[in-house]
Amino acid sequence: MKKNNNSIFIIAGEASGDLHGSNLVNELLVQNPSLKISAWGGDKMQEAGASILKHYRDLAFMGFYEVIKNLPTIFRNFGLVKKQILEVNPKVVVLIDYPGFNLRLLAWLKKNGFIVIYYIAPQAWAWKENRVKKMAKYIDELLVILPFEEEFFRSRGVKTEFVGHPLLQSKVESHKLKESKQIAILPGSRKQEVEHILPLMLSVQSELSDYRFVVAAMSHLGIEFYKSIIGERKVELVFDKSDEIIASSELALVSSGTATLQTALAEIPQIVCYKSGRLNYELGKRLIKVPFISLVNLIFGREIVKELIQDDLNKENLLREIRKLEDINYRKDLIINYIELKQMLGQKNASKRVAEIIVGLYKAS
Repeated sequence: MKKNNNSIFIIAGEASGDLHGSNLVNELLVQNPSLKISAWGGDKMQEAGASILKHYRDLAFMGFYEVIKNLPTIFRNFGLVKKQILEVNPKVVVLIDYPGFNLRLLAWLKKNGFIVIYYIAPQAWAWKENRVKKMAKYIDELLVILPFEEEFFRSRGVKTEFVGHPLLQSKVESHKLKESKQIAILPGSRKQEVEHILPLMLSVQSELSDYRFVVAAMSHLGIEFYKSIIGERKVELVFDKSDEIIASSELALVSSGTATLQTALAEIPQIVCYKSGRLNYELGKRLIKVPFISLVNLIFGREIVKELIQDDLNKENLLREIRKLEDINYRKDLIINYIELKQMLGQKNASKRVAEIIVGLYKAS
């Protein structure tokens, strides 16, 4: 059946994918206002103009146990998305990150004649490198956001282009919004990780009464969930405004992931925090082959920001590292590294470049 030349389907399964997907939707509609965009994503993509057929709040399962427990739901989701893609029948399907789900769609998408664009690569350089063979076979264009990824994937047969990092598009300027004595708490967007990490992040609050603690909360988790963890602590909850919270803070406690880079680009000193269930941690430790968990340190290839992982994430270690970040010379050195990081990531408008590639594919065929 002939593909719908005025339609596109995007799959983003997490909060970060919804953010980057929303910027992409904005750019696509600037370049082609008549384009109809159907998607799995969230509120930001919907506000940008996409028709959301499944919200990411129903998709995020973290850890081996959670995935196994929810296998029936996951299999139903595969059936649902295939049905919806066939109904929309777009020429191009854009997969944003979310590799556990998106990679399993590749063979089916190609079998059914869709052009496949993968935006924000799976971290095959960290673990499960065997995934690259499938990517080389089924992906028409891999668009990566970290500078070292282009050579990694190209050398393994994947058509790849470095488009710059989408977080560089943020217009928030930290020096204009800074409030003294505020600590940003970014515990992640998945329920399982927040349950493990947030109580430990907040354990220092009683020792730092001169600081205001602000938690970057996610609306899809709900206020009652956060209240059950915070209890009687004097902590402020702010929903879906992580950029503003980071920018107005003196320092940040950040779970591993995109937020570590987000914080660095805002030039805010940070401590990277990670803790999971013991089984998940032990399994992950044996599978992951990179020396760091934060994108900042991975890009540099050395420790720029302090990482407190699993048993090292405790009240005593957090207090010690926070006191270091209060030292003006320590902070200056860190900011110098952050500025170098921005240069390493380039000055490209990632969303605009991705949209140009997609629109170009429509025009070429």
